[in-house]
Amino acid sequence: MNRKTVSTSNTETNSAGGLRKAAGNIQLWMLVLLILFALLYFFVQDEAEDEAGKSGAASEMKLPVRTHLDHSAYFQKPFETPQEVTQACLKCHPQAASEVMKTAHWQWLGDEVVVPGHEKPQKIGKKNLINNFCISIVGNWPSCTQCHAGYGWADDSFDFNNPGNIDCLVCHERNGTYVKGAAGIPPDGTDLLAAARSVGYPKRENCAVCHNYGGGGQGVKHGDLDSSLDNPTREDDVHMGQLGFLCIDCHKTDKHDISGRAYSVSVEHKNGIACKDCHSEPAHRDSRINAHLDSVACQTCHIPTYARKLPTKTYWDWSKAGDPNRTEDPHHYLKIKGEFVYDHDVVPEYRWFNLNMNRYLLGDKIDPQQVTDINLPLGDIDDKSAKIWPFKVHRARQHYDVEHRTLLTPLTGGKGGFWHDFDWNRALELGAEATGTQYSGKYDFAETAMYWPLNHMVTPKENALQCAACHSDNSRMDWNALGYSGDPLKTGGRK
Repeated sequence: MNRKTVSTSNTETNSAGGLRKAAGNIQLWMLVLLILFALLYFFVQDEAEDEAGKSGAASEMKLPVRTHLDHSAYFQKPFETPQEVTQACLKCHPQAASEVMKTAHWQWLGDEVVVPGHEKPQKIGKKNLINNFCISIVGNWPSCTQCHAGYGWADDSFDFNNPGNIDCLVCHERNGTYVKGAAGIPPDGTDLLAAARSVGYPKRENCAVCHNYGGGGQGVKHGDLDSSLDNPTREDDVHMGQLGFLCIDCHKTDKHDISGRAYSVSVEHKNGIACKDCHSEPAHRDSRINAHLDSVACQTCHIPTYARKLPTKTYWDWSKAGDPNRTEDPHHYLKIKGEFVYDHDVVPEYRWFNLNMNRYLLGDKIDPQQVTDINLPLGDIDDKSAKIWPFKVHRARQHYDVEHRTLLTPLTGGKGGFWHDFDWNRALELGAEATGTQYSGKYDFAETAMYWPLNHMVTPKENALQCAACHSDNSRMDWNALGYSGDPLKTGGRK
């Protein structure tokens, strides 16, 4: 019994020791696994933050859920006119017409604003402003209004209160075959049924068909919008190319009112969008970079160049138009439009900008010996609300009245237009009549400039500007023009 008891006791002791050893091994392996999981988590989290542009949380960059209803079953019979498509849409979306007709995309006017230098609030927009590329839509409606969200705006009698003239398809068709002709009317033969059956939320191409080609051709007006963004690579634009963003993901829409500001026609930031709508602040892990954010816009570092794949127009000389002996080339010279300069992979120009603009209005006086800034970014080194922004600047030579010293709006298309008769005097008479402005009968050409703050073609983080791009002997910044006494790295930042 004693031997059996001792044997049993030894066996139990050995078993207990083995269990303790096994338990210790398990705890050791669990600790190792926990450490490995922790290291893996921090590695994955770090990579996720990097892929999110070091914005602090990868979840911020998640795409929104886009709902889509297949409309193909709702339309079976062919449509004779585009207006019939609109009527069919309004049967299920009766509120859409009143919503659309309140927007700038329909009215081509914004809300009332006070333009610097003018006392009374007024509505301004493409409908009544002058620019320095196509100059004015007034009198030139049929060609300009191909990009209006409506049908039939051929002259000043267009009825903006008629919901039947709303063009639903230009924003919502998705089969890629729908196009608009003069005055926004689709050409004969357009398959309206196929377009209607394809409708859904807008794709990039729906926005691009007008915004990429504003000003009469690709890259004329915008330097950071062109067809390279229809199906971009990561290098073309990191948001659209890598993350798959559509225009509507940033330009969010409420009751058909699309957020965002076009500073070619706006003077303030109401309903605008910003990087911080998605990116948290501070935006970087490096405090030295974050220290720049009070004075430097995100776009300044993250859009180092624009028009990276396709060229953009930077100069337009209307005074050279009408020469029948010059060889025509859409990037250098056209008889009906004059002489151009296009640039590719352009370094922006930099200015202080507080998200407000000055604006030239028809009838304002100019000094023909100076460059007239048609839309001048506001802000300076002493303005704490201003930041250094990158701009595309489009310069031009365009008509002005020698006696009245005002910019003029020639009629280009149609009867009596310059493109038909090549008579500037007659074209200017008709243009003044259409806009209700004065014309003395004496004209010449003056230098003008327009500014577009850059927001698209955001480069991947590894291609963003590095310190030496601005703080070196070869700086892209004109520090003196910005109000500094020298490179602020050496002389100190603004007070």
